[in-house]
Amino acid sequence: MMGLSSIIDLQRYPLGDEHFIRRCKTELNGDGVLIMSGFLCSDALAAVKREAVDSKHSAYFCAQTHTVYLSAPDPQYPEHHSRNRQIVSTKGCVPDDLIPQTSLLRTIYDSATVRKFLCKVLEERALYPYADALSSINVHYYEAGQELGWHFDNSSFAITLTVQAPDAGGELEYVRQLRTTAAGGANYDGVRQALDGNIIPGRLTFSDGMLVVFRGKETLHRVTPVRGGKDRIQVVFAYNNEPFKPLAAEARQTFYGRLQ
Repeated sequence: MMGLSSIIDLQRYPLGDEHFIRRCKTELNGDGVLIMSGFLCSDALAAVKREAVDSKHSAYFCAQTHTVYLSAPDPQYPEHHSRNRQIVSTKGCVPDDLIPQTSLLRTIYDSATVRKFLCKVLEERALYPYADALSSINVHYYEAGQELGWHFDNSSFAITLTVQAPDAGGELEYVRQLRTTAAGGANYDGVRQALDGNIIPGRLTFSDGMLVVFRGKETLHRVTPVRGGKDRIQVVFAYNNEPFKPLAAEARQTFYGRLQ
């Protein structure tokens, strides 16, 4: 089994170095996103990519409609109000229980070094895997024309690893601090302007082997439609800040087509 230094470029990204950790924390708090290009060593990236391509036949593909708030429509507002406007997301997903036990993705996810680094950068006391068998590590596939529609995350942070960037499209577009969850603010007018294209979003183009830590709970964001013949393949490392917590049953049915 490959050691962590053979998987992650620890020369470029010294995860245990306090100065580096402080720099990462400052970048994340300032920009809402921490970008680590070339996070994986080349041999590890090639192995993860082969595994992901070979596993695509097991992916659950679906098209979903949802609000940007990822909650049921509110009958107090009209159908086309920004609170209720329906957004489309289309992708495939291989859940945790179909990822091999020998996968390098598990080595990264389970690494005490990686988890300690994330805790310090995110200012979390501890990070735990999901209690259900499906949600901790997911591999997402976006074919040509598929996308992730505008939304706010339910969780305070997201950690993604790009395995394969597409020929074109598949970029992250985002509008920072568009709502304030702590104050209960939904900012319907701001969301309407963003959905209508009246706000120019920030944009991030992904590259193979890039790790991204992103705060999406108050930042409206989407993944633009993929173009070209190469799939966009991205791993989501999902952690909880409390133990023994599964993903909600409704979300599991939606994302994976099954509960267990």
